[in-house]
Amino acid sequence: MERIWWKEAVVYQIYPRSFMDNNGDGIGDLRGIIARLDYLKELGIDVIWLSPIYESPNDDNGYDISNYRDIMKEFGTMEDFDELLQEVHNRKMKLVMDLVANHTSDEHPWFIESRSSKENPYRDYYIWRPGKDGREPNNWLSFFSGSAWQYDEHTGEYYLHLFSRKQPDLNWENPRVRDEIYEMMTFWLEKGIDGFRMDVINAISKVEGFPDAPNPENQRYAWGGQYFLNGPKVHDYLREMNDRVLSKYDIMTVGETGGVTTKDALLYVGEDRRELSMVFQFEHVEMAGPAGKWSLDAWKLADLKRIMSRWQNDLYGKGWNSLYLNNHDQPRAVSRFGNDSTYRVQSAKMLATFLHMQQGTPYIYQGEEIGMTNVKFDRIEDYRDVEIHNLWEDRVVQGGADPDLMLQIIQAKGRDNARTPMQWDASPHAGFTTGTPWIKVNPNYVEINVEKARRDPNSVFHYYQKLIQLRKQHLIVVYGKYELILEDHPQIYAFTRTLDREVWLVVNNFYDGSPVFELPQEISYSAYDLMIANYDVDPLEQPRHFSLRPYETRVYRLH
Repeated sequence: MERIWWKEAVVYQIYPRSFMDNNGDGIGDLRGIIARLDYLKELGIDVIWLSPIYESPNDDNGYDISNYRDIMKEFGTMEDFDELLQEVHNRKMKLVMDLVANHTSDEHPWFIESRSSKENPYRDYYIWRPGKDGREPNNWLSFFSGSAWQYDEHTGEYYLHLFSRKQPDLNWENPRVRDEIYEMMTFWLEKGIDGFRMDVINAISKVEGFPDAPNPENQRYAWGGQYFLNGPKVHDYLREMNDRVLSKYDIMTVGETGGVTTKDALLYVGEDRRELSMVFQFEHVEMAGPAGKWSLDAWKLADLKRIMSRWQNDLYGKGWNSLYLNNHDQPRAVSRFGNDSTYRVQSAKMLATFLHMQQGTPYIYQGEEIGMTNVKFDRIEDYRDVEIHNLWEDRVVQGGADPDLMLQIIQAKGRDNARTPMQWDASPHAGFTTGTPWIKVNPNYVEINVEKARRDPNSVFHYYQKLIQLRKQHLIVVYGKYELILEDHPQIYAFTRTLDREVWLVVNNFYDGSPVFELPQEISYSAYDLMIANYDVDPLEQPRHFSLRPYETRVYRLH
């Protein structure tokens, strides 16, 4: 497998609004990030991915862009950005920007022109359709609840918005739109950035004719993902993007691609495809019962094993994996997959080991490295996310759902769990701001914060440091072949990594019980080294047979 820097890197995602506020207005900013770069260097990070910092009205926290070539005023200036980029590079780290090219803000000049008249040259920068039988052009459901179409009285037509109504979808069929996007990407790459994370990039091609989605339950709106995810021309567009822009720079690209299978993914990231470096798949974070995301159905370890193993095996040697459990759209992993109370530290370390010891590029989301947890706001008014408020309106206000149950579901699954301010220390507002934070700080910041974690040699932070160092020191962690063992064990997720004649064994207890690990007979060794563990381990205890403690993890090198 070809060695490339982005395969061997560890990426850290910053959600700028919540990372560090430098000027006391309660909103994180670029100067705040500059002030914390040494912390990221100390952790061992190679690449910083910034969620959007472009000019935006902030309907969807920056994912609704009104000017691709300017900085959101709350975050600072272009001079601040240039300084940030320089300071990142001075520390031998790289910077990746978010590319939001499926949609813009409805306050973008293109859309203002587009909606002004049907004859305007910008009209077909977006997707406009007349209504059908007195209602929307089709029955597609938006990602954020309700119809994916918005009626515009001025011209008497509807525009498509797969997300918020203030996020109209761009019309990628129009070559002028693609030209504009490629020129904008070139603008940032010429500044010296090191790549892009591409927001919902597999939604840029829609099926011709915009057919109704199947609607067996006769709902007003139905999920139409088969008509706008992995659409008919998406690979033509990405190869064009690669030919005209990406291939001219030494960069990494990662596409956010909900709804992809491993077969789909290889079309995006296959070594011979000239499209993207890697994609984010969603299968493992979308494990849910029949009620979907907005339910309290428990996930199953058997499903996690099956999904992760399929991605590890199907892409090996053909395309590259991304590895993540947390991001700005997901609840905190330690609250979701671990135990965020009694065994918070142990389960945070276990989950980190489980992830970083797989094959692919690992992504750390801000606060994950200190074991930050979900927040439980007890009032809907304390939440800020447009998705949460649309859901509340749809389910509770309009639909009559039980508000207490809905609040409980939002506390478990809502995106604002990831967006509460970074917990730097035990001072007011967790050291994030001297003002009033834009969203409340998780009350547990007094116990869980960076300052405390750095002082404690047994903290989650120091464990992440060690994991990152193992990756830098041992190529097997990056390139080794993954093989699941004990496939049917109900509590233990164990696997091996193999590179040439070197074998590593990774054992994770996903629960608070004490199961016994038995190494399969076909795996032999004459000596062993314990590489990392989250409990003290007797050096004389053989890896062939041992009892695991709650949420215990161990990694052995066998030889």
